[in-house]
Amino acid sequence: METKSSPEEHSKYYIDCHCHLAAEEFVNDVDEVVSRAREGNPPDEQRSVQHTDLGDYIGVIEKYADQLVAIGEVGLDFTPRVARNAEEKDTQRAVLIQQVQLAKRLGLPLNVHSRSAGRPTIALLHEQGAENVLLHAFDGKASVALQGVQYGYFFSIPPSIVRSGQKQKLVKQLPLENILLETDSPALAAEKQTRNEPSNIRISCDYIAEVKGVSAETVRRVTRENALKLFPRIRQFLQPR
Repeated sequence: METKSSPEEHSKYYIDCHCHLAAEEFVNDVDEVVSRAREGNPPDEQRSVQHTDLGDYIGVIEKYADQLVAIGEVGLDFTPRVARNAEEKDTQRAVLIQQVQLAKRLGLPLNVHSRSAGRPTIALLHEQGAENVLLHAFDGKASVALQGVQYGYFFSIPPSIVRSGQKQKLVKQLPLENILLETDSPALAAEKQTRNEPSNIRISCDYIAEVKGVSAETVRRVTRENALKLFPRIRQFLQPR
């Protein structure tokens, strides 16, 4: 028998908008990690994207589009160890344009990476007409993020905010209505060089509440509403508790 949950029941949940539970760090205990989250293909070495990386997946994405919540993680990474020259940056831009257009065609939101590339990423997204956008773990200036706010983009905040002056400044400037929660598990934990996991989403929530001068419950409620607005298909996965 199917039971429908009320908005009040759904409001009890946190929503982690960005994590990587398929990472090798979780291979031995992913069930326990998921269990802890309910209670409260290992990654390759990073490199710049190539055109061939996208080609094999477009057909699969299109085939299963009605089952997808979003397209991502996509974006730009201009750190020197990833993008070694201007040509690789141009290739990243070209691939991201294809991904934006694919998301628009399928009516899906984008989960976007923008390491050391906040301004060019937001500019490209806007130029390409992207509307439903999450910029995860944004590492740019608050002034650049506010440009994204003008375009209606959302920004998700990980537990590393407790040790990041940049993210603390970012949260102070961003409207709560444009903030979501994430852990980016297993990365971006509150403590350096420790494994992050979804149960730590509370750390993000509590610290944002402190920075904004509101209750943690307010942050949890508003960030949930924001997540459901940006990713409406996740409603089907929510269960009353």
